[in-house]
Amino acid sequence: MDLTFVGIDPETTGGGSATVWVEEETADLVLQGKEASALLKEMIGEAEWVPGHDRGIPDHETVIRIPARMVPILREACDVAERRSGLR
Repeated sequence: MDLTFVGIDPETTGGGSATVWVEEETADLVLQGKEASALLKEMIGEAEWVPGHDRGIPDHETVIRIPARMVPILREACDVAERRSGLR
């Protein structure tokens, strides 16, 4: 699997940092971020966000936080993914 690095939290000081890549073959966004708190996961898991859709967070999924200051990096990642997937 080849990844295109798009950006890292501009306020990172080392260690683990929110990071964004685009997987080259699928054009999927790949995100690294701080795992959401138990309270946030509970709030997300209990709500019916889409009528008829299962509630809860499946065992094979998780919820992460990406800092708002990374919105420009996420926009860039979306542009990279869109170009790579041929959707433009």
